[in-house]
Amino acid sequence: MVKENLEKVLNDIRECEKKAGRKTGEVKLLAVSKFHPSQSVLQAIEVGQLAFGENRVQEAYQKFCPIIQQNNEVCLHIIGSLQTNKVKKAVEIASVIESVDRLSLLLEIEKQCAKLNKTIQVYFEIHTGEESKSGFQSKQELVQVLDFIKAGNANHVIPKGFMTMAPLTDDRELIKKSFRTLRLLKEEMQEKYPEFSLTELSMGMSGDYQLAIEEGSTQVRVGTAIFGQRDYSK
Repeated sequence: MVKENLEKVLNDIRECEKKAGRKTGEVKLLAVSKFHPSQSVLQAIEVGQLAFGENRVQEAYQKFCPIIQQNNEVCLHIIGSLQTNKVKKAVEIASVIESVDRLSLLLEIEKQCAKLNKTIQVYFEIHTGEESKSGFQSKQELVQVLDFIKAGNANHVIPKGFMTMAPLTDDRELIKKSFRTLRLLKEEMQEKYPEFSLTELSMGMSGDYQLAIEEGSTQVRVGTAIFGQRDYSK
């Protein structure tokens, strides 16, 4: 089923690109595999899916260490809220951390990357939706972090873009507003910091990625539509 589901999602993404006037292949798929077993991930890899997203570091570490040892083309993104005490393992296993939302977290990422002599890509998570969600609350806080990196204080961190979660609502205009807010912020920050390649917009999940693609998403995060319902008992 994973193969068929992947094909369906990828075809739908291509259709959404076409409808939105986007170039074919412009939007990447991040397969969100949290709470799903290694076997499901391996099935996705067999048909060419190499980018995966995980929320929980401990689960991701146990699941992906052996997978990446066997196939170093597999790319793991940490997409969940990240505590500083989990950064060490996150840095060891991930290629991208999408949930950077404060300077203290960035400092810990830099510290752990320096120990491993490893560079890692980061996306800055921006609060555009629900009150319960994490993310930078103000542009000023984001600018402080970007200035910090620009000054040469985090040489192992590569800023690549932005991430957000839209509000949980059936109001399409509110969802689109959330995505549009992130796109406009990205454009503003790219102009302000030309030394960084802030090209990535990680926005859109199973229920709203069509709207995200309309608003400029470069990566959608899809789990259930690929892997089925999650087993939360594990």
